[in-house]
Order: sequence, then structure tokens, then C-alpha cells
Amino acid sequence: MSNADALVPDRSCGTCTLCCKVMGVRELNKPAGTWCTHCDPRRGCGIYETRPSGCREFFCTWRIEASIPEWFRPLTSKLVLAVEQQGRRLAIHVDPGTPQAWRQEPYYRQLKVWAQEAVATNRQVIVRLGKRMIAVLPDCDVDVGVVGEDETVVTAARQTPSGLAYTAYRAKVADLLGGGT
Repeated sequence: MSNADALVPDRSCGTCTLCCKVMGVRELNKPAGTWCTHCDPRRGCGIYETRPSGCREFFCTWRIEASIPEWFRPLTSKLVLAVEQQGRRLAIHVDPGTPQAWRQEPYYRQLKVWAQEAVATNRQVIVRLGKRMIAVLPDCDVDVGVVGEDETVVTAARQTPSGLAYTAYRAKVADLLGGGT
């Protein structure tokens, strides 16, 4: 089943093109956080019929998952939700024009709920501001900085006298796979 087959019936992009700004598109060498040169924010994609597969296959999580509240509509929230790393990460791509949008209510409160659920199942909630990543954890938020193509974000918990404390850091993928020096 394709992502298009799983769309929530009452949700459409409409005039929203925020994914064309916040998401990176490897096939077009388009970095995250900048408008795609093929997008007119008022009219949509200028190469829609021939757009790359990364664009064809992408639908934000708000369009796919009915349990995501209506108020997370990207045009309203200035946040594009995307599932990454084979379902192990919920990424919140933030419009660089409103970098604090994710900290506003009711969004921040919901991110904290998702973070609590995520740590229980070894998943992550990550805010993406371009290449910069912030791990949203139950007890804190950790700005891990710019994460390179060869890096990932690792989250961990440790027991303290007052309960679990969480942390996050960048790590080289090769080191995690045992290929580092």
C-alpha cells in the first residue's frame, strides 16, 4: 500500500506548500529550510507532473494519521510532521520563519506527550530546524546542533534518585554500527 492509499479522507494539502520549504529534497539538491525553486507558495509546484520521487511519495503525517489533531495542519501550525527512520522517529520540521512555533501551545504539550510515549518504545521525537535537531524528551529538550549526513541522534535514559533522566547526543552512524575507529 502506498502513502497515497492511506490518506485521511477529510484532509488535503489545499493551499499548503510548507513541505516545499521545510523539507530537504536530495534529488533537487534542495536544503531543508529554504523554498524549493520550483514552488510558488501561492500556486504550488511548477514541476508537479515531473517532480522527483521523494516529493511524489511524501505526505505529511497530518495527512496520513487521523489521530494527529486537526490543529497540527501545517498551514496553521507552521510545523510539518514526518515519520522517519522506519517509524522510529517523529520529526517536526519547523518553518524557519516561525522557529518557536513548536514551543507554542497546544503543540508543545502534545510533543511532550508523544515524547513520553516514544521513550517507552525506543523511539524519538525530534524537532528539525533545517539541519539543526532538538530532541524532545519527557523531562527536557536537548539541542544537539547540526547533524551531519553521517550522524544520527541518540537518546538515552539513566536512573537517578529522583527517577529517570533523559539525554540526547549526536553520534557517527559508523561508530554505532561498530565501523568507527
